[in-house]
Amino acid sequence: MFQTKERFLQSWDFEAAQTQKVLNNLTDDSLKQQITPDNWDLGRLAWHTVSAIKIITSQSDLTFEAPAKDFPVPNSATYIAESYQQASAAFVEAIKTQWSDERFNDVIDFFGQKMTNGTLLLFLLQHQTHHRGQMTVLMRQAGLNVPGLYGPSKEEWALIGMEAPQM
Repeated sequence: MFQTKERFLQSWDFEAAQTQKVLNNLTDDSLKQQITPDNWDLGRLAWHTVSAIKIITSQSDLTFEAPAKDFPVPNSATYIAESYQQASAAFVEAIKTQWSDERFNDVIDFFGQKMTNGTLLLFLLQHQTHHRGQMTVLMRQAGLNVPGLYGPSKEEWALIGMEAPQM
């Protein structure tokens, strides 16, 4: 759990930048990529990642403008990526201006579960990371390049002058 704005914002800045890299690599055609018809497609996962910022934090007293519904899914990858950037920026500004460090210890009801605001923010980060991983698998299936997130991706090894690990 997070206990200070500074620590949370450091983590959010890094993780949001990683999510933005993934979203920026999507194409309109790739949004329909799916594993099965019974699972969310890439577009739905991407849009859910955008709207989850507002949906999850709506259980706190933070107020900011961001999409709050994850359906219907926009059919523009650019729109989804830009919406994430805007939602993330509005969320960060709300944290900076509306909460003190002490507010991270406030206990809230998160869909029937008691937790601190700091734990809620950790959940939000983990939720985003979870869906980002799902998106990268679907991106590979759609034939897109996947950006390196916690190290070089398959395509990035050559860019740093190294040989990719053997398959």
